[in-house]
Amino acid sequence: MNRNIIIKLVEEAVISGASQQLACEEIGISVRTLQRWCKDGALEADQRPLAERLEPANKLTDAECKEILEIVNQPDFQSLPPSQIVPILADQGIYVASESTFYRVMHEAGEQNHRGRCKAPTSKPKSTYCATEPNRVWSWDITYLPGPVRGLYFYLYLILDIFSRDIVGWEVWVEESAEHASQLIRRAVMAQGITRQEGPLVLHSDNGSPMKGAAMLETLYQLGITPSRSRPRVSNDNPYSESIFKTCKYRPSYPIGGFATINDADNLIK
Repeated sequence: MNRNIIIKLVEEAVISGASQQLACEEIGISVRTLQRWCKDGALEADQRPLAERLEPANKLTDAECKEILEIVNQPDFQSLPPSQIVPILADQGIYVASESTFYRVMHEAGEQNHRGRCKAPTSKPKSTYCATEPNRVWSWDITYLPGPVRGLYFYLYLILDIFSRDIVGWEVWVEESAEHASQLIRRAVMAQGITRQEGPLVLHSDNGSPMKGAAMLETLYQLGITPSRSRPRVSNDNPYSESIFKTCKYRPSYPIGGFATINDADNLIK
């Protein structure tokens, strides 16, 4: 907020009967700050930008910055980031500067770019589809169901129609695999009576290995289904499946101690 406005508001509060200290506390400043702003009764400009600041005693010299740039551009290091260059030099008994200093000097010199032969990381746009009617956009995922002993799990495969929120397919298996997912997709498509002529169907999932398995992708191709996956390292791009899993696991009848058999897990979901 502008100093002039703050001072004017405090003055109005004081004229109205409030104390200067309470007015300053309400607006978020101290009385000492107000006094410093109004020295000798006149508003003074902010002196902080005009203050003389001494350079740090450990500031790098131009020669040291040049040495860092020469090191990172050597043939042995030109494809490596500072996080690898500094440990390599340390193994050789050489210490020039810290990793953060390397990064800072490179950034100031305009050399903080992608290094190496691998492709530079790119941001993947968020997959967006509009479900205007049933059987146009499905969401599916796999979740753990606790087994009879600690460390043993069953796996619930579940497909949800985003438009109607109907569960169009689900099964419980003792393992995660693209083959099981392929079988479930085929059964769900048959149960809904979906054909290629009815229009495109989008199947959204996360980036788990069963979702990207060759058997799963081939099944989607044969059925004319468009695969859609969440962005890498983004946990909330598949909220519909995650939400229904939480609803399932927080039911009063959900066993805290785990399911004794796979049939028990199957019966609960039913």
